[in-house]
Amino acid sequence: MTASFSRRRAITLIAATAGLPLLMAMGGARSRLLEWHGTTLGAPSTIKLYHEHEGHAQAAIDAGLAELARLERIFSVYRADSVISALNRDGALANAPADFMALLTHATKLAELSEGAYDPTIQPVWQTYFRHFTGASPDPAGPSKADLGRALALVNWQDIEINTAAGSVAFAKPGMGLTLNSGAQGYITDKVAAVLADHGFKNMLVDMGEPRALSTKPDGSAWKIGIANPADPSRAVTELDIIDKCVSTSGGYGTLFDDAGAFTHIIDPRTGRTAPRLLGVSVVADTATKADGLSTAMLLAAPEKRLALLRAAGGITALYVTPDGVVEQLTA
Repeated sequence: MTASFSRRRAITLIAATAGLPLLMAMGGARSRLLEWHGTTLGAPSTIKLYHEHEGHAQAAIDAGLAELARLERIFSVYRADSVISALNRDGALANAPADFMALLTHATKLAELSEGAYDPTIQPVWQTYFRHFTGASPDPAGPSKADLGRALALVNWQDIEINTAAGSVAFAKPGMGLTLNSGAQGYITDKVAAVLADHGFKNMLVDMGEPRALSTKPDGSAWKIGIANPADPSRAVTELDIIDKCVSTSGGYGTLFDDAGAFTHIIDPRTGRTAPRLLGVSVVADTATKADGLSTAMLLAAPEKRLALLRAAGGITALYVTPDGVVEQLTA
């Protein structure tokens, strides 16, 4: 098999060289870069934090990682004990955590704005592709029309019954499933960044699957975010200077279901077809919660509707890239 099915978003981060103790003058003190590397919902994650006292910085990162662990227990579809897994298993959820309700509300609003190009109930279709391509001798043509049709019949964000006052969620149809992966990484990025800021830090790059730059580097320079080449995600086709913004990238190349690359992990909820492998879109927004999800919606939206969606959902810029470079840039 080609992929590990992590739904990771491929984006190259161009910042300080990993592992080197970068020193900068900062108000008469010496500012040192502390880095953490790990995973969030299966995606590679990093924190790059400038500090004057390593003990204080490490305590802040430890607090941020505690927040990450708390939120993964809510949003991870890979954990049987998570809140979202309980909803998918039981079809209903009572006393849902406030974070779950907040992100779900955001996701359904984005589904409405995108006219269903983004739909958090896509999980049954994703599972259909997963079961097909991890089965014995899968048909390279993909799942059968009948199997896809049954899964698509369960996809409709309007069939999520949300009672905000009671904190309850239920599916209108048995067999429905929810994923917030295109959204939760951004939400977690914002929450972890807030924890670090509460500890008094402001010069940092927090990437829990979606990189968010807070302020500048101590020398006043911007953080440089490289936008991955869809044909070789380890290389960048362009780069952005980012200050107090987030960049979220979606591209089919991030995870492939088949060796030929004909079926990617980003699925159109309206048709069941997957997004092209060699096209990516990066969305810049002032928070990771806004950027994440929106990048997936922008990838699947019709070209004539892209600009209106970018504006309505709070995006700032969208870059569409192929192996040849930037092919379209939209500014809200």
